[in-house]
Amino acid sequence: MALRDTNEGELRDGFRFRGGHVALDFTATRARRLKPDPRELLATPEDLARWLTAAGMAEALPEVSPDALMAARALREAIYALADAQIGGRAPSGDDIATLNRLAGALAAVPQLDARQKAHWHGDAAALLALLAREAVLLLGGCDRARIRQCEAEGCALLFLDTSRGGDRRWCSMKGCGNKAKVAEFRRRKRDGG
Repeated sequence: MALRDTNEGELRDGFRFRGGHVALDFTATRARRLKPDPRELLATPEDLARWLTAAGMAEALPEVSPDALMAARALREAIYALADAQIGGRAPSGDDIATLNRLAGALAAVPQLDARQKAHWHGDAAALLALLAREAVLLLGGCDRARIRQCEAEGCALLFLDTSRGGDRRWCSMKGCGNKAKVAEFRRRKRDGG
C-alpha cells in the first residue's frame, strides 16, 4: 500500500500538502524556513500526531513521545538538507544520510486491512516515522530525485516533486506562489512601460 500522493495546495488540519510526495510535505512542517523567524509546526507531540493523521499515515491520532518528536524533527531537517543538496548539485552531508538511514532502518509500520476492507498503516509514531524515512530514501535515491524542486517564489522554501510533462514547474502552488509571482511580474512590466 503506497502512501497517498498530495494535491497541489491541499490544506489538512492546518498543514500544507503541496509537495506531491509525503517526504517533501513533511519538510513543510517548518514554516517560513528562509525568514529570520521560522515557525515550528511540530511544537508538541500532539502536533506530530495531527500531521501523521493529516498525511494519511494514521487512522487515529497516534501516541507520540517526546523522543519521537525529536526524531521527527531530525528526520525532517535531514530530508530537507538532502533534497536541497540534490537541487543545488552539492554533495550530501554524511550526517544527514546517517540520520535518514538510521530512521529508515527502524521497525516500520505495516499495512492492515480493517473490517470495512479499508487498508491503513498500523504502528506507533516511531514505526510511522520509519515508514516516512523509507519513502524519503526511495525518493532521494531514486530516479525522481532529479524532479525535486524548491519553489522559486521569493521567500518560499517549500519543496515539491515536479511531475509536469516538461519538468519545468516553478512554484509549489500555482494558486498561491505562482499567482503572486505572475501578478508581481505583470505589475513590474506595467510600471516599466512594457
